Order: sequence, then C-alpha cells, then structure tokens
Amino acid sequence: MTNPALATSAVARKPWQNDTRSWPAITIKGLSKHFGPAPLYQGFDLDIPRHRITAIFGPNGCGKSTLINMVAGLMPYESGEVLFDGKTLKDTKIGYVFQNYRDALFPWRRAVDNIRYPLRRMGMAKAEVNRRVEQMVASFDVRFDLNRYPYELSGGQQQLVSIMRALAPEPEVLFLDEPFSALDYEMTLFIREKLQQVFMDTGTTMVLVSHDLEEAVFLSDLIILLTKRPTRVAELIDFHAARPRTVTTLSSADFVATKARTLEVFQTEVRR
Repeated sequence: MTNPALATSAVARKPWQNDTRSWPAITIKGLSKHFGPAPLYQGFDLDIPRHRITAIFGPNGCGKSTLINMVAGLMPYESGEVLFDGKTLKDTKIGYVFQNYRDALFPWRRAVDNIRYPLRRMGMAKAEVNRRVEQMVASFDVRFDLNRYPYELSGGQQQLVSIMRALAPEPEVLFLDEPFSALDYEMTLFIREKLQQVFMDTGTTMVLVSHDLEEAVFLSDLIILLTKRPTRVAELIDFHAARPRTVTTLSSADFVATKARTLEVFQTEVRR
C-alpha cells in the first residue's frame, strides 16, 4: 500500500530533488593546517553531500570555524585540496553568514543596499537586482524597514539581512558560522524556520557550524562530529526527519535517539 505522505512528496518534488549526481558538493582532500608547532588539521579528508544541510559539531578548539573558513577561502591552509562539484573555489558561487553580524554588514550602506551589494558586484541589471531583493523580502516575510542602516536595526534584524545578502546571489553552497549564537530565542526560531523553507525550495547545500547540540541535530541531515586536535572525523550521524521540522520534531523518537548518540560521541571526545 502506498504511503500517502510519500505520494504527496513525490508529486511536490522540486527540480533539485531530481539531481541524481553521486559526487559530493564539497570534497576535502589531505587538508593540513598548523597554529604554531602543533597541527590542527593534518591530512584531513571529508566529503560534504550536495542538497543537504550538514552541521559541524565538536569540542571547543577543534577548529570548526577554521574548517569552513579554509573551505570558503577566508583562511589559508598549508596543503591539501578543496573542490566544489569537482571545481575550484573561484569557479563556485558561495555565500557566507558570519557569527558577528555587526562587523559583517557595511555600516555606511542601508540594509537593502547590503542585500543588493553582491548582485551589483555580479553585474546584474538594476531591474533584476530589485526583483531579486523583492523576492527575498517576500521569502523571509520581512516586516521592518530595509531603508534603515544596520546600526538602526536589532541584532536579529541585522543577522537576517546578512542571511538575505548571502542568499541573494543564489549560491551553490551556503556557509553559516554559528549564525544564531548572538540572537534571542524568538529570532532564532524565526530564522531556523526561514532557512528550512529556503532549503526546501532550492536545495541549496548548507554547511552549519554550531555549538548548540539541539540546533545542530534539528536543522541538519548530517552531523559531522569532530575530535580534539589534531582534528579528525569522530563519526558521521544521519538524521532523516521530514521537513519542515517543528517543535514536535524535538520530541520524536528519532530526534531523541540521534541527539543522544551525538552527545555520547561528543562526551567521549571531550574526555579523551
């Protein structure tokens, strides 16, 4: 007997869900990075899947943010290779959401001009830029004045502008470095919901660094658990809960079991 939920899902499939290519979105080969004499990463290998939200979680100081900064080209590494669908970084369109939204936005530009900035850098026509911004405003249900400057907005509003700016060029990969750490709980819930919706609509590959275990499991399809330095992968844990994930997801048996397993691996690494 056909499961009605699966039948509905099949009818409503997005174009990106028909992408059957088997290679990963990001391939990291032999990555090495030292801070002083001790290695942080040494011959590090990792595949990050396409069309998934992947969370990176691990002990303090293991280099979670450093890893995505190297992959995104924001920090040099000593050796190794990073490929995006077999391409180099310069041939790949990425977006990046920083933890410190106050420093990430241009304070001399209005919020709307911050969102427009990467589109203009791409040489997009003015009408097309405005159309894309309007699309983003509708998608994120923005209800504050984007003609204000960043310093006139709340922290949550600034981070929302940062996320919209990163997504405006329709990146192949979106990196998020602890994007909720400085937000209040209400805004965190709102942005989680909107990011999920963007993902369901577009299938954009997202890589999330988080220090919050519940957040990492709730948002992701794959949790990459890292060890203490020299950092390696301790375990890869899949979470296949249906989207959109809601408050009821937090009490589901699969979520509870996945969170418990993630915590078990994490505590083992912390005590190592």
